[in-house]
Amino acid sequence: MKHGRRMRKTLAALAVTTLLMGFGGFSASADIIGTKIVLRALDKVTATTKDYTVVIGETLHYGSLEITAHHCQKRPPEEIPETYGFLQILDGRLDGKGGEGEKQKLFSGWMFASSPALSALDHPVYDIWVIDCIGKAPAEAVTAEE
Repeated sequence: MKHGRRMRKTLAALAVTTLLMGFGGFSASADIIGTKIVLRALDKVTATTKDYTVVIGETLHYGSLEITAHHCQKRPPEEIPETYGFLQILDGRLDGKGGEGEKQKLFSGWMFASSPALSALDHPVYDIWVIDCIGKAPAEAVTAEE
């Protein structure tokens, strides 16, 4: 049952990505590539949320989760707003004897800020959302390279 739900979510995310890339609504050359991603974490037990800024390539430890941000990108302000990031989330549960057990991969894929349920983390205690991507505008990035 869970496998079918994950498959549908994955296919839906793939369909949205294909639509964005195939019909001109997505302009990769004008997008802002981020150096940091802003994530919001929800602890369902305590009903608390907190925002974290994670440098791309680094790992955020939140509860039993290890969240690695591999990429983030957002559209420039003059286009329809969309922010998305590629995350890998592992769960480091205990082995039942007081030691750390094997880490389980819970999520690996793209998360979209405008549609968090489209490609979401499925965890009983925590929720993670992409909020923003922080980076230089495309014109600034070109100037900095020269």
